[in-house]
Amino acid sequence: MPLALLALAISAFGIGTTEFVMMGLLPNVADDMGTSVPTAGYLVSAYAIGVVIGAPLLTAVGARVPRKRMLVLLMGLFTVGNLASALAPGYGALLAGRVLAGLPHGAFFGVGAVVAARLVTEDRRARAVATMFLGLTVANIVGVPAGTAIGQALGWRATFLVVSAIGLLAMVSLAALVPHLSLEHQRGVGHEVRALGHRQVVLGLLTAVFGFGGVFAVYSYLASIMTEVTGLADSSMTIVLALFGIGMTLGALVAGPLTDRALRPTLYGGLGALAAAMLAFHAVVDIKWAAMTMVVVLGGLGFMTTTPLQMLIMQNARHAPTLASAGNQSAFNLANAGGAWLGGVAIAAGWGWRSPMLVGVVLALAGLGIAVLAGALDRGTTVSRSRIVARGVPGLRRARPVESVSG
Repeated sequence: MPLALLALAISAFGIGTTEFVMMGLLPNVADDMGTSVPTAGYLVSAYAIGVVIGAPLLTAVGARVPRKRMLVLLMGLFTVGNLASALAPGYGALLAGRVLAGLPHGAFFGVGAVVAARLVTEDRRARAVATMFLGLTVANIVGVPAGTAIGQALGWRATFLVVSAIGLLAMVSLAALVPHLSLEHQRGVGHEVRALGHRQVVLGLLTAVFGFGGVFAVYSYLASIMTEVTGLADSSMTIVLALFGIGMTLGALVAGPLTDRALRPTLYGGLGALAAAMLAFHAVVDIKWAAMTMVVVLGGLGFMTTTPLQMLIMQNARHAPTLASAGNQSAFNLANAGGAWLGGVAIAAGWGWRSPMLVGVVLALAGLGIAVLAGALDRGTTVSRSRIVARGVPGLRRARPVESVSG
C-alpha cells in the first residue's frame, strides 16, 4: 500500500480522537466550566452539527481545489478548531470551537476516500479506503482512552492541545506523502450536486442513516447497559469501549478485501449480521463474558458496513464522487444523532436498558431493506440498458447482461 495512505490514516486518527474523546471528558469540562454534565453534553452534539454542515459546504467550496491542497487545508482547519477548544475562555467559546473542529470532518473523509481510491489499482480500492478508516478505528482503541487519561491527569485542555499537535503532524504527513493528483477528474460544484441527487446515491445515504443508526442506538447507551444490566463496574467502561474499538478495527480489516470481491453482498451480509448480533446481545447481555464478546462483534459488524457504503456511493457518483462521498459522512452523523435519540425514546418509555438493542435491530433491518431495494433497482436498470444495446448491435442479441458496476 502507498505511504500516502499512512498520512490519511494519521489524519483519521486525530479526527476520531477528537470526535469521541469528549464523551470521556464531560465531567471534567462540566466542573471547570461550572455547568452540568447534560449541558456539557451539547459539546458532543456541536461537533456532529459541524460535521453535517461542513461536509457539503466545504466540499462544494473546494470542488476545484487540487485534492492534496484541500486535504492539507482541511486538516489546518481541524487543528485550528481543536486549538480554539483548548484555549476557550468559556462554555460558548468551547461550543464554537467544537463546531469549528467538526466542520472539516466529513469533507476530509469525502476527499480522502477519493484520493485513497486513486492511489491503487481498481481491484484494491476498497482496501485502500478501509486503510484510511483504520486510523478512525485505532483512535477508539488508543486515542480516546489516552486522551481521556491525559484530560483527567492534566486537565481537559491538555487533551485538545495534544490533538492539535496530531493535526500538525497530519498536515506535514499529507504535504510530504500524498502525491499531486491531476485535476482532470475533478468536476465543478454543479456536477457534484447533480451526482448527489442520483437515485442510487440517495438510497445509499438512506442506508447509512438507518443501518448505522442501529449501531448508535446501542453504542450511545453502552456504558449504562453494561453497568445497569450486565453488572460491570464503572471503572470497566474504558475496557468496554476499547473492546468496541478493537471490533471496529477488525471490521475495517475484513471489510476492505470483501468489498473488493463483492460489494453489495458484503453490505447485505454486514447489515443482516448486525441485526442478528443485536438480537443476540439482547438475549445474553446479563452474562458478563457473553456481553463483552458481543461488544467486539457489534463493533466489527457495525464498521463492516462503512467501507461498502462508501465505495457504493463513490461508484454511483463516479463522475463527481467527492460531494457524495462527503455526504456519506453527514449521513453517518445523522445516524449517530437519530439512533441515539430513538434509543433514548425507548428507554424513556419505560422499556428498559435492553430496549435500545431492539431499536437497533429494527433500524439495521430497515437499512438492509433499503440496500436490497437499491440493488434490485440498480440491477434492473443495468439489465434494461444492456438489452437495448444488444438489440441495436449485431451479434449481441444473446450476450449475457452486463453486471452492475456497483457489485
